[in-house]
Amino acid sequence: MQPITDRPIRWGILATGGIATSFVEDLVAVPGAEVFAVASRRTDSARAFADRHGIPHAHGSLADLAADPEVDVVYVATPHSAHHAGTKLLLEAGKAVLCEKPFTLNHGQAAELVSLARKRETFLMEAMWTYLDPTVRRITELVADGAIGEVRTVQAEFGFVEAEVPGHRLWDPAVGGGALLDLGVYPVAFAQLLLGEPDSVQAQARLSGLGVDARTSMLLGHPGGATALLSCSLDAQCGQRASIQGSAGRIEIDRDFFHPAGFTLHRPGTEPETFHGPARIGHGYGLEAAEVMRCLRAGETESPLVPHDSTLAVMRTLDAVRERTGVRYPGE
Repeated sequence: MQPITDRPIRWGILATGGIATSFVEDLVAVPGAEVFAVASRRTDSARAFADRHGIPHAHGSLADLAADPEVDVVYVATPHSAHHAGTKLLLEAGKAVLCEKPFTLNHGQAAELVSLARKRETFLMEAMWTYLDPTVRRITELVADGAIGEVRTVQAEFGFVEAEVPGHRLWDPAVGGGALLDLGVYPVAFAQLLLGEPDSVQAQARLSGLGVDARTSMLLGHPGGATALLSCSLDAQCGQRASIQGSAGRIEIDRDFFHPAGFTLHRPGTEPETFHGPARIGHGYGLEAAEVMRCLRAGETESPLVPHDSTLAVMRTLDAVRERTGVRYPGE
């Protein structure tokens, strides 16, 4: 892949929903980024989105966006079930891709996309902002430096109450609905950032009447004996908390562990130390865009902060959880 060093990087946006809106609102504040095109299944939807955000080009299909020679990189913000097909077509067209989480519905789809990107030497990254968050990175540095000794347990929860409405994307198996892929990906990714991939997976879920998980609890065992106790829910209000417990202390994140404002370090014999991260700019998606652009300017096809192997490892764990809870999606 040839580095892009002498001009703005031109972004295409695939889909016109809420998360695409938030991403574009953040992207316009990233130096060197140009929001160049948007695509939707309907031209009128793409045109309305383009007019609303001052985007010069609107396409009525993914194929037209993929064929646009002026687009350097595409942000894929479609429903989960469309990530694989959309990203595959874009990679085949030579476009760099930032794909929303969960990366795909399952590990097999994710492995195919990673293999294709590597074969074509084309940039590909999952939009996992947690791995790029400066506060989370500070936490991982402290843990790596031994601030709490050897990590024994990671706990994390993410959930809220969402009415079970047929056809809503969170409850629709046809688009990869359920708590696990939409919310559970965050505690799993957080735990694996600290502990690596588990070698044992236990899980229990309450399934909705529509066949997706309304609530899932996970117990992951990791090499060396560490454990992760994780949960996600669409039927209970959770605190979005996380705790990292070690042999010499613990780190507590009181809220929004996936992009926290701060955390507290507890160690025996000393007063708790509270750390505050930098103020978030916009919605926080600019971190993802900035890392993608850094990689494109350096000619890198993979981010060292959100590597392909980490994405694949998380997908393997999510597959194992679904296997144990009986959640399957159409076509699997």
